Amino acid sequence: MNRLPYLILAGSCLLASGACLAGKAHSHALPGSEMTVTQRYVLGQAGGWDYMTYDAPGNRVFIGRGDRVWAIDADTGTVIGEIKGTEGVHGIALAPEFNKGFTSDGRTNTVTVFDLNTLQVRQKIAIKGEQPDAILYDPASKHVMSFNAKTMDISVINADTEQEIATIPLPGTPEFAESDGKGHVYLNIESSGSLAAIDTLQSKLITTWSLGKCEEPTGLTLDTQDALSFSTCQNGVMVALSTKTGKVVARLPIDAGPDAAAFDPLQKQLYSSNGSAGTLNVYHVKGPTRFSAVSTVKTQKSARTMALDPVHHRVFLAAAQFGPAPEPTADQPHPRPPMIPDSFTILVVSTPAN
Repeated sequence: MNRLPYLILAGSCLLASGACLAGKAHSHALPGSEMTVTQRYVLGQAGGWDYMTYDAPGNRVFIGRGDRVWAIDADTGTVIGEIKGTEGVHGIALAPEFNKGFTSDGRTNTVTVFDLNTLQVRQKIAIKGEQPDAILYDPASKHVMSFNAKTMDISVINADTEQEIATIPLPGTPEFAESDGKGHVYLNIESSGSLAAIDTLQSKLITTWSLGKCEEPTGLTLDTQDALSFSTCQNGVMVALSTKTGKVVARLPIDAGPDAAAFDPLQKQLYSSNGSAGTLNVYHVKGPTRFSAVSTVKTQKSARTMALDPVHHRVFLAAAQFGPAPEPTADQPHPRPPMIPDSFTILVVSTPAN
């Protein structure tokens, strides 16, 4: 996969609609410029990982480890609970008003429902969609939505009754998704480089918007105040799009191998976690069409997924060390490098004072 190198900006324009990137990377006058890796929690054990979710009331980080989900104390890095039997787990959605969590289990085409206090499994919902990947809870509709890669659709689940109630067809392969809390969900369509808008109250697709020159968009985050979405693309850009007009307003350079994106609404801070480069790009959102490159934090190669703590303004990333990839075979033409045993680590990025 070809990816563009990161470009440090100094008042340049790389935008549609004439919006400019003001400021200079590594400027200490901007929020977030002193962010660094302040803690590393080496947790080890076997298993890959995917999405991470921060639970503010419990001050916990949830992360899937292949066939189980860990609940991690955000302050100490201690694994304080485990949800077992989530085969091929990708994401974790939290519905605190129902005291429930939901996981997307890709290998079994199920959504596991668990109690947020005890972490005990309540039930497994066999959904109609196949290969559930991203998952979220939409507070406006009180629905859980599982985004299914193979069938290219969304399974809609009533969070209260724990019943699947609708299927929403999609025009391509879904990736990360975000709710605006006001009856809309936005999601990247990886296969077409576009953003889809969903009406959650009517469980239907509203429209899709092109992200322009955006290859395989993965990470997605929203700035609901300025009505912006931010999609990380594999060709070295993060595309800012107006969810009012559906128009691209900016293309922000990022490092290689982006996956997740996050937005801190209090600090107006925007993040892209880049696994291939081992960096975290930080931008400041100054308005609907104004963005400043703040810094590039050195993290660790493979640190591609993250969770944001918007209360204490911390970013959690997962990473591990890997050995050389084995030789290709007919059955495995693109073999993955093996994880070095017990190297799985949670990194905490914050300002030194936090």
